[in-house]
Amino acid sequence: MKPGQRVDKYLLEQTLGGGGFGITYLARDVNLGLPVAIKEYFPADVAYRSEQGTIQALGPSTQEQFKWGLDRFIEEARTLATFVHPNIVRVLRYFATNGTAYIVMELVSGRSLKRWHPPQGGLDRASLLKLVLPLLDGLERVHQA
Repeated sequence: MKPGQRVDKYLLEQTLGGGGFGITYLARDVNLGLPVAIKEYFPADVAYRSEQGTIQALGPSTQEQFKWGLDRFIEEARTLATFVHPNIVRVLRYFATNGTAYIVMELVSGRSLKRWHPPQGGLDRASLLKLVLPLLDGLERVHQA
C-alpha cells in the first residue's frame, strides 16, 4: 500500500519493512492522532494485491495455504495482545478487511540490531548478556503461551 492510503481508522505514512508473511507500515490513528505500526498479512509467495487493493491467493492451488497462514496470523495477534511485558511490543488491536488481516501495535522507535551493532565487530560478554537476556526473557514468555 502507498503512503496516504487509509485502512480502517489508520492513515498509512510509510513502509517500515517486510518479510515472507507480511508488510509493516508506519501509520497514524486518525481518531487519536497517535503513531502506530501496522502489520499486514501478505504472504507474497502465495498471494497478490488486486487492482482493487484486496489481498487474494494466487489461485486455487494456494487458497488453502493462504487461509491457513491467515488463521495463524490472527491467532498470533490474539496471543500477543494478552502480553504486557517490557520486551514484547504491545498489540493494540487486530482487524480483518481487504481479504486479509492487520495487527496494530504500539510504535517502538529505535534502531535495528543490524544498524546498532558496533562497527568494530563483536561485543564483550557483559554487553552481549545485557542485550540478549531481556530479549530471551520476552521470547520465553511468548513461547510459554
